[in-house]
Amino acid sequence: MKNSFHFTIFSFLILPVTLLAQTKQDSLPAVLSLDQCIKYALQNQPAVRQASIDEAINEKNIGIALSAWLPQVNSNNSATHYFKGSPATGGGANGGTGVGTSSDIHNVSVLGIQATQVIYNNDVLLASKASKYSREYYKDNAYNSQIAVVADVSKAFYDVLLSQRQLDIIKEDIVRLQRSLKDATARYQAGVVDKTDYKQATIALNNAIASRKQTEEAIKSKSAFLRQQMGMPAERPLSLSYDSTRYEREAFIDTNQVLDYTNRIEYRQLEAQRNLTGLNVNYYRYGFLPSLSANGAYNLGYFSNKLGDLYGNSFPSLYAGLTLSIPIFTGGKRLQNLAKAHLQVDRADLDLIQTKNTINTQYTQALANYKSNYTNWQLLKQNVDLANDVYKVVSLQYREGIKTYLDVIVSQSDLRTAELNYFNALFQVLSSKIDLQRAMGTIGTFNKQ
Repeated sequence: MKNSFHFTIFSFLILPVTLLAQTKQDSLPAVLSLDQCIKYALQNQPAVRQASIDEAINEKNIGIALSAWLPQVNSNNSATHYFKGSPATGGGANGGTGVGTSSDIHNVSVLGIQATQVIYNNDVLLASKASKYSREYYKDNAYNSQIAVVADVSKAFYDVLLSQRQLDIIKEDIVRLQRSLKDATARYQAGVVDKTDYKQATIALNNAIASRKQTEEAIKSKSAFLRQQMGMPAERPLSLSYDSTRYEREAFIDTNQVLDYTNRIEYRQLEAQRNLTGLNVNYYRYGFLPSLSANGAYNLGYFSNKLGDLYGNSFPSLYAGLTLSIPIFTGGKRLQNLAKAHLQVDRADLDLIQTKNTINTQYTQALANYKSNYTNWQLLKQNVDLANDVYKVVSLQYREGIKTYLDVIVSQSDLRTAELNYFNALFQVLSSKIDLQRAMGTIGTFNKQ
């Protein structure tokens, strides 16, 4: 009875959590569009979440570095027993209070609180200036991971849809081949043709069935890869929506846009790194300047020969002052670091030039691929209608005994090839559009924060 009561209580406690998880899981529609897949991936892909965590870690590091500008308060306390000798000397150690001679004082304790405030320090100044560029770098890094997810999920999405369309075409081809096999069998049994047509129809049908199985397995593999890119659990069913009109409309992109290097995240990250390197030049250039800080303390001194009477009387002290630290000679370390920083700036400038050349090459290649694929897709659209008309005419002529079965097989093969080439060309255009947008730095279905 007691165990049943505990189980009932546990069920009521765990029920809201279970319902919340179930609600979150069921919030996704049964059939996902590309935008929904991308949105899910941006929320669940580990790489995106890791980049967001890296950005948060950088904020903490900035806070740690900038905390040196704030007052540093510590409490240093000590209690010491001297078996022989003592720092206290008559009235000197206790401000002339006459506690006793050095031979009388064996127990000394100091309780105090100290505070320091940086007024100028080269290290802290560098941390303050570098915080701006480090924020930009990690913000762009998080954005770059989102761009990668958008591109990878989009391509994986199109790859799955392409295989699904190929499967649909193969299934339609199987239906046609089954009908042709039935016609060939009937004509063979009627003695109109020999068994060659029947066997050719069987061979073509078997090949189509094998292709269907191969494509079905390919869809499973590509769907698993899409789930990986989305950060979706393997056990969740995945069904994708297909809208041919929309994809044909989205295949177009303005190819007259001017390439802007600053749109590329990689270029902006290199600029941030270059700016950080430039700060090191000023850091070592002004490294000869002294460091200045204010400090103060309030201490309570306790002196006694007997341990039990140690904290009976206190002798306070209070002071404030300035500390000036002047680097005089460091063995040429500062000058060597300064020369090294200059070389690092020169190298960063060359990285920017190299990145510009790389971006320009990527853009030129992506633009050429897109234009080629777009032209190919436009031409292949016409082939589908032509091949379909040819198949219908040849199939009718075969039933009337005008064409041979070889002509039927050829027209079926042409129709299937035309349909497969069309969908392959369509998704190649969409994929090359993604590459072009990524090369231009304009990819994304989300707003940059």
